[in-house]
Amino acid sequence: MEYGYLGVDGIEAEAELLSAMVMFFKNVGLTADDVGIKVNSRNVIGEVLTELGVPEEKFAATCVLVDKLEKVPLDAIQGELEELGLERSMIEKLTDVLTNTSIESISAVLPDDSKAVQELTKLFDLCNAYGIGDWIMFDASVVRGLAYYTGVVFEAFDRKGVLRAVAGGGRYDKLLETFGGEPTPAAGFGFGDAVIVELLKERNVLPSFEGSGYDSVVFAMSEDLYGVAIEVASKLRAAGQTVDLILEKKKPKWVFKHASRNDAKFCVIVAGNEYENGEVSVKDLSAGEQKAVKIDSLEDWATEVRSTNN
Repeated sequence: MEYGYLGVDGIEAEAELLSAMVMFFKNVGLTADDVGIKVNSRNVIGEVLTELGVPEEKFAATCVLVDKLEKVPLDAIQGELEELGLERSMIEKLTDVLTNTSIESISAVLPDDSKAVQELTKLFDLCNAYGIGDWIMFDASVVRGLAYYTGVVFEAFDRKGVLRAVAGGGRYDKLLETFGGEPTPAAGFGFGDAVIVELLKERNVLPSFEGSGYDSVVFAMSEDLYGVAIEVASKLRAAGQTVDLILEKKKPKWVFKHASRNDAKFCVIVAGNEYENGEVSVKDLSAGEQKAVKIDSLEDWATEVRSTNN
């Protein structure tokens, strides 16, 4: 699953992305006690590397290698680092910087006019305005091991440590241009469904989908009415119903059995005679009652049955 933000070059885009990520976590039953989001900026690393005398064209490759330090010891990548022109003393100083967990402490090792620090400070202020400050933390060790990131980077993690990374993303202003597109500011994040499911299971908040069923099964009696059936299904979905639309040559008996097997509440039948009157036939599968409903009134009907069932 991925979420992106194009055309905004200000830090406001990252704040909106982080807010969207937190909203997702909340909607699936997770809290700030379950998930935290570590935030850093590639520009922080860039400013440190500049202080160390590392050429700018080697920044991205250095970040990719530094990202490996969480998994392997420094000696394992020493040769690759030396190929980039980084001496061991430089890397040791860089890793010292990466242990910082507050913007105030990172400010002490960067120039007073550090744009990276100013940007991060503004981002955290915006996150507080969004009301998600308890989810967000600064961590200089987060660099994201992909070369295309150009600014703020972030990773969501399991606070209990069962799962290392739940989600991740950041700014990648040059990515579209790399693939032949126009220069476009861009930022985004993604996460794997399997990781989220495992986290929900571990926290015992994974919902049960058994028997949730459809609100309505919509069925056209003949192929020439498929367009009408699509219109009917669209109206019901717009009213908030979950709808199974059947655009196949099936007998009504099969449709009713299918609706029953899937715990549908209603079966909406589009037939020639009713359609000529601007109506569809709606059968309440629990009560066994059937009635005609005007197609133009379907959204009102869906709202009415929802309030009745609630």
